[in-house]
Amino acid sequence: MKTSLLAFCVASSFAPALSSQGFPSVPVPPGNPITLEKTNLGQALFWDEQLSTTSTIACGTCHIFSAGGSDPRTAQDPASLAPGPDGILGTPDDVHGSPGVIRNLGNGTLEKDAIFDLRPQVTDRKTPSMINAAFVRELFWDGRASDDFDDPVTGDPILPFNAALESQAADPPVSTVEMGHEAIAWADIEGRLGALQPLRLAQSVPTDLGNWIAGRNYSALFEEAFGTPDVTAARVAMSIATYERSLISDQSPFDAGALNAQEMRGRNVFFGPGRCFLCHSGPLFTDQGFHNIGLIFAPDDPGRFAVTGNLPDRGRFKTPSLRNVALRAPYFHTGAMPNLADVVAFYNRGGDFGFNQDPAIQPLGLAPGQRQDLIAFLGALNDPRVANGLVPFDRPLLYSESGVVPSPFGGGTPGTAGFTPLHVALEPAHINNPSLTVGMDGGLAGAPALLLFDLVPDVAGFQAFGATFHLAFTPASGVLFQSALQGAGPGDGWTSVSIPVPNAIGLIGKQAFMQWIVLDQAASGVLSATPGLALSVF
Repeated sequence: MKTSLLAFCVASSFAPALSSQGFPSVPVPPGNPITLEKTNLGQALFWDEQLSTTSTIACGTCHIFSAGGSDPRTAQDPASLAPGPDGILGTPDDVHGSPGVIRNLGNGTLEKDAIFDLRPQVTDRKTPSMINAAFVRELFWDGRASDDFDDPVTGDPILPFNAALESQAADPPVSTVEMGHEAIAWADIEGRLGALQPLRLAQSVPTDLGNWIAGRNYSALFEEAFGTPDVTAARVAMSIATYERSLISDQSPFDAGALNAQEMRGRNVFFGPGRCFLCHSGPLFTDQGFHNIGLIFAPDDPGRFAVTGNLPDRGRFKTPSLRNVALRAPYFHTGAMPNLADVVAFYNRGGDFGFNQDPAIQPLGLAPGQRQDLIAFLGALNDPRVANGLVPFDRPLLYSESGVVPSPFGGGTPGTAGFTPLHVALEPAHINNPSLTVGMDGGLAGAPALLLFDLVPDVAGFQAFGATFHLAFTPASGVLFQSALQGAGPGDGWTSVSIPVPNAIGLIGKQAFMQWIVLDQAASGVLSATPGLALSVF
């Protein structure tokens, strides 16, 4: 039987200062006490993709439990690369970050980015874990989310200490890379959030959370959690932070004293010749300090120096907790090390750069067997509840993980110089969506383009001007949009349109089909086209 979230919160509230394993109690800011209502509201907000302007990114998109609270896309998705210090994508210093939103404007249309074009932008550092982040005094790799919390809109002080979670939570929704449109402000989010149905896009919601939401909108949830229905930036951050204070991982084999022989040998390496304990100390396996481990040339990414302005902080980054570390590949703030064997090898050789490097980082001389034992011990810091999604680490299934994401079908038709246009911005086609963005890229710049619509696909295609297209012209067909493509030259033409989806229950479960057609007179068939696009309305 699953433990209820209420029981978990009550148990946490009355936990002793130190558990039998020396695990600390959760620090809570006096102005933001933990309640079940606020925890539930924070869980809904954390996993709700509607918090982003494109309805494609939630806080949880980049913080997946099975990846130890980090972003599995960093390891799995070739598009999870951002330029490193040289500012050029596709070079050896690239950073493995988290894909966010395609650069977009307040009216729902897209804007081509100088680096990422019409692909999702990517954060310039790997996503840290939010699990056990309740104990951390300064968050983000450089610690810029401080222990005190000021109102994100007015700047007025709200919480004087223990509030790094609140400070951090206020950042991503108004980041134009992670979740927001260009020039976004918290007023945009506050103005639209209250009327939304919580987790409208999620394909499954934990039973307890769904029962609490009970079909109400966000204004009603805020009223239950805070006493009034006002949706404010501060309340959003305080709710998300309260939920994150429930994400405590302290039930690993190490905590249970259930290490096997190899893990015990690895423990001895960790606390002995491996010298890991010098920075990864205490029950949280972090000293919460900032260190330059010699991963990068320190002037390239200033790290902590950008926050403090102190020269000794150049190249220093936050010491992460090692709990659940075996789930969090790739490693370091750059995502440069694909596995723990590479991490251990890095420390064994004493780092790669000596500029301003912490003196604790020295060659270790560990034998191959010792390194394998150390890796085994690190694996024993995994909490099985985290990997298996058990309370409190259960969550909704995101829209982006579901089967209702629009999907291309059939083949496209190449245009000038052999470039085939492609669809971009695969946003949710749910009823009453005021802004379903449909875009295309890869056409002939300056050429006219049409967005065609149909309710019936024709995978065999139809012939026109010697080219094959994959939407049939039926009485239901129509032209939704026409525009001259922006850009410069063949393969660079792009455009987008924001389309409102009617609030018609009869559309639920239906499919719609779209295709971009480009009048490309230099192409062999006079026209070029994207593949078809199938949208499931829900």
